[in-house]
Amino acid sequence: MNPGLAATLTLYCTLFPAIVQAGAQKEEALAASVQAALQHSVADQAPDQQAFSSPQEAAVWLTAMSRRLEKRIPDRDQRMDFLNAVHYEARRAGLDPQMVLGLIEVESGFRKYAVSKVGARGYMQVMPFWTRLIGTPQHNLFHLRMNLRYGCTILRHYLDIERGDLFRALGRYNGSLGKPEYPNRVRASWQHWRAPLQSTATIATPPG
Repeated sequence: MNPGLAATLTLYCTLFPAIVQAGAQKEEALAASVQAALQHSVADQAPDQQAFSSPQEAAVWLTAMSRRLEKRIPDRDQRMDFLNAVHYEARRAGLDPQMVLGLIEVESGFRKYAVSKVGARGYMQVMPFWTRLIGTPQHNLFHLRMNLRYGCTILRHYLDIERGDLFRALGRYNGSLGKPEYPNRVRASWQHWRAPLQSTATIATPPG
């Protein structure tokens, strides 16, 4: 790793330790058309494919993100499953996958079974009422892809409401609209995940 980047990440970890910032989305009435669109989004089954434009892009992104995530998710196979799912679900919802990683870091500290004091669940701290509004009781919010599917769909919904204003959309996601602390934490974490990717010349083999 570049010494400058290593120093930056060390400073980041010092300033922003892994404190879980539990989500608490507010239950609100949805227009019938919006509810139907969200229902379709979470019900649609993900195809068995990646969202990368090329094998080279997949190798670069997965290798870089895997190295940054290794201490949080030590098992390589689990880490790769997680990263592939994050990338797919984020791109599917029109979100930056690295921003979603930043949100997950703040929301749950990458803990699959995290539960907040208000009942938000999983990596993206999704409130259970969403399964009633746009899903089914059978939807398990601790399931990797289901949690990411809901979380990314909900954040996309809030971005649409706020006409692309990420600061306000993040406030809605956390149930703290109008307060700067949560959006600022997510954006700070996002900067860590957005750090320049390594050159493909440093990658021996693409991750499996």
